[in-house]
Amino acid sequence: MASVKVAVRVRPFNQRELDMGAQLIIQMKGKTTGILNCKANTRDESIRYKEFTFDYSYWSHDEKSENYASQERVYNDLGKEVVDCAFEGYNACVFAYGQTGSGKTFTMMGAMDNQGLIPRICKALFDRMADNSKRGTTHRVQVSYLEIYQERVADLLRGRDTTSLKVREHPKKGPYVQGLTTCLVANYSHIQECMERGNANRTTAATNMNDVSSRSHAIFTITFVQAGYCDGVPSETVSKIHLVDLAGSERADSTGATGQRLKEGAHINKIVGNIGLRNIGLSGAVQRTERRKERKENFLYRTETRC
Repeated sequence: MASVKVAVRVRPFNQRELDMGAQLIIQMKGKTTGILNCKANTRDESIRYKEFTFDYSYWSHDEKSENYASQERVYNDLGKEVVDCAFEGYNACVFAYGQTGSGKTFTMMGAMDNQGLIPRICKALFDRMADNSKRGTTHRVQVSYLEIYQERVADLLRGRDTTSLKVREHPKKGPYVQGLTTCLVANYSHIQECMERGNANRTTAATNMNDVSSRSHAIFTITFVQAGYCDGVPSETVSKIHLVDLAGSERADSTGATGQRLKEGAHINKIVGNIGLRNIGLSGAVQRTERRKERKENFLYRTETRC
């Protein structure tokens, strides 16, 4: 698989947008996404309409459309390769990036009857482990779940513990969180319990843009160990899958945020914005690197780019 793949997804209008009579300005065809700028005071189509090409353009605006991209299709395109990477001994990372209310958490977590990438990847991992076990390979799976909220790192598997954990740097393994809970999981049901426990502890709040806006960056990490024999010699392979649900970037005047919500938004925008700039740097468009960054932001970025 390619080292980096980018997918864009358009969701249905929410009730707020339906009530205000919002206009659909996005079109998709194949891998191409087009955006119409209705505010452009010109007849020049090159200014009014812009097209962008991605690895995948998912049309999820209208469920009745023949081009509708379901949760299953998103998993088949993106999630299956993540599982393949893990079994081949590579690290992998999937993260959702975008404005608040754009559907990041739905794509990553989904609903009980319409699961997203994270639960589907976890289930596929254990299904494939069961097949491999028949050939004599043994497996061990550990998970951790953390959130970064206002530059504080919290352990989501430890309950509503307000203690901020320290981000450290290992000379060989890179950044890690000291004291982070890791749970040994034996099956999909167990990993599902860990996800549900962590999701219940995530920081959310209502804004004008989203009734249940994620106010923190959440990282669900699966450490996957395979043990077997290679040419008669015992061998062990360790892979990590990082599944990241970023908090949504937002404009303060759009969200109606004040006080605590406004402060949260400033921290969210700072980290999300800088991660975006660093990803542009990965593409070669930016040569300069800024060395003085917050540790928590660096942890997110290094976790992502080491995969």
